Amino acid sequence: MADRRDLSSWLDGGSSEPDPSRGPDEARGVRLGLPADGPGSMAPLGRRFAALAIDWVACLLISGWFFVSSPDAFILSRGNGLATLGIFALENVLLVGSIGHTLGHRLLGLRVRRVIPTAPTKDQPLLAVGAPGFLAALGRTVLLCLVIPAAVWDGDGRGLHDRFAGTAIVRR
Repeated sequence: MADRRDLSSWLDGGSSEPDPSRGPDEARGVRLGLPADGPGSMAPLGRRFAALAIDWVACLLISGWFFVSSPDAFILSRGNGLATLGIFALENVLLVGSIGHTLGHRLLGLRVRRVIPTAPTKDQPLLAVGAPGFLAALGRTVLLCLVIPAAVWDGDGRGLHDRFAGTAIVRR
C-alpha cells in the first residue's frame, strides 16, 4: 500500500530518508555552490512551472498566428502542434544560450546559469554566472522537449536536462 509520505517525498524531489551528501540544514543547491536563499538560489518549482506555461502560451500564440491548421479554432488551438514545439525549442536555444533566460523566466525573475561545483576563479567569473552558451542550451532544450528528462529531478531540484547541460534555474 502506498503511503502519503512516499508520494510527498517524490514530489519534493527526494526520498523521505535524509540525503547523506547533504547536511540536515543544507538547502537545495548549496552543494552546487549556490546560496541557500535570495538572488542566485535555486528557483522554486511553482515559478518554474509558471514560466514554462508563459513560454508555452507565447509559442501557441505565434504558432496560431503564423502556422494556422484550423482557421475557425480559438487562437491558442489554431496552430500546428509541431510548429509550436519547434518555436518553443528555438526560443529556448536562442534566448537561454545568449541571454540566459526565456520570456517566462524573465517575467518571473528567473534565469538559467552554468553551475560549477567548485568556487569560480577570477580568471573565469563569467563562466560561473553567465549564460550557458548555445551548445549547452541545445542539449538542454532537446531533453526539455522530450519532457520525461525534465520531470525527473535530483536532490537539488534540477531536472536531468539541467544536469546534462551543467545548468540550474536560479532566482535573478
